[in-house]
Amino acid sequence: MDRIFTSSALHITLILLTICKGLSGATFTFINRCGYTVWPGILSNAGSTPLESTGFELPQGGSRSFQAPPNWSGRFWGRTGCTFDPNTGQGTCLTGDCSSNQIECNGKNANPPATLAEFTVGSGVLDFYDVSLVDGYNLPMIVEPNGGSGSCLSTGCVTDMNQQCPTELRADSGQACKSACEAFGSPEYCCSGAYGSPDTCKPSVYSEMFKAACPRSYSYAYDDATSTFTCTGADYVITFCPSLTSQKSARGNSPPASTTNGSETVSGDGPVGMDTSWLPNFLSGDSPNALSCSVWQFTLILSTISCLLLSLVH
Repeated sequence: MDRIFTSSALHITLILLTICKGLSGATFTFINRCGYTVWPGILSNAGSTPLESTGFELPQGGSRSFQAPPNWSGRFWGRTGCTFDPNTGQGTCLTGDCSSNQIECNGKNANPPATLAEFTVGSGVLDFYDVSLVDGYNLPMIVEPNGGSGSCLSTGCVTDMNQQCPTELRADSGQACKSACEAFGSPEYCCSGAYGSPDTCKPSVYSEMFKAACPRSYSYAYDDATSTFTCTGADYVITFCPSLTSQKSARGNSPPASTTNGSETVSGDGPVGMDTSWLPNFLSGDSPNALSCSVWQFTLILSTISCLLLSLVH
């Protein structure tokens, strides 16, 4: 009988901890494997609680993590070629600039062209995520779910599109590649006006070029079928300029590089991957994705276990 009680309690605890994980939101970890500094930008959608930062400096080899609450949605991107005055903090970036004139973007969006990672974090239900080239491209980026359940595929663009960019799409700096919509402004490229539906807006020769190079990324506005991905209860690693080893590890189960929540660290040269499960690491106390349930949630868990065990006794 004791064995039945113990087994039942463990089973219930695992279920409730899984629910608790969903209620805690998601941790986003940014890793810079570029040969230069990247200044990530963060924009929370209307109605979502802003994250700890809206923009920061991420040196070569560095990493930084942020906790997002449940039901958060927004986008991330990398700014390059930035110059900020050390005294005033004011400055601009060559690509991905958010026109805030500061390191923090303060609610402002990326100026295209920019590679975007977009997220909608569920509350114990599906997360939706994608990497989009609809607003153009400025640097390679991949998104890798860490833990979670469901399909949880990695996505992104690891090809250097700046080297393949047609002359007519090349940004003035030569360090970014415009979308056809930005370059030409035509409704058929922007999926606007008479072309504002999936039936009328079709892939162009330019969007097909992006799709061939980055098959899992959005190449135009209605490229949903092969470009939107889902996962439940995961954390996410966003890597700028992923190396060949990290591209391979996106299909494996090795843990991500060491990071510090809310602060910058210098990561090693190992591949960026993902844990097979958050739960064993959490139980051993080693997980970088430790659950952040509130006191009332743990109280609910313990009370539920107690009630169920008492019902088994009687």
